[in-house]
Amino acid sequence: MSNSHMFMKSGFPRAPLQNGVGRYICQLQRITLKYCKSNGSSKGMREFLENDLLDFSRTNPGIVVYVKPRRHRTAVMVAEYLNGDRQWLNCRNNTREEICKWIELLRTQNKNSSDMRLRKMWHTDVPSIQGNWTPFTHRNPTANVTNYPSKELSGFVRQEQTATEKLLEIFEKQKLS
Repeated sequence: MSNSHMFMKSGFPRAPLQNGVGRYICQLQRITLKYCKSNGSSKGMREFLENDLLDFSRTNPGIVVYVKPRRHRTAVMVAEYLNGDRQWLNCRNNTREEICKWIELLRTQNKNSSDMRLRKMWHTDVPSIQGNWTPFTHRNPTANVTNYPSKELSGFVRQEQTATEKLLEIFEKQKLS
């Protein structure tokens, strides 16, 4: 097992600012698309800008899109989130469809969730004083010191009468009277 997880930030899985409880707030604040007008490795980015950028900006009015042409450089996307994090993505030789998928991923993800080592698989902001419930919480403590297999514990436990049995018993009493 590698020790690379030791250098990752650790935390609990949670929605930022209770996102989605009242309404959904997109965590992507702005995205900067950098490309070269003549370089062949920026062809997919140029095709995205010509065909899909207006549709993306119309459907996502809360995301600010900056387009920055640069000479003799490879295509790059920089995403900035509400919590101040930035994610830099190299788009060298990506096709138009790949760039659409990357932008959709950047739009839907919370930056912290992808590179965080989870300390626990669950977390609550209001922990219970009573502790966690388990299937053994309300069991009889004598089961801890019993030698198994046990005749008493392996036998059928008779629950109270079912509703059908109660109705049949009442019917039999009425029949006798």
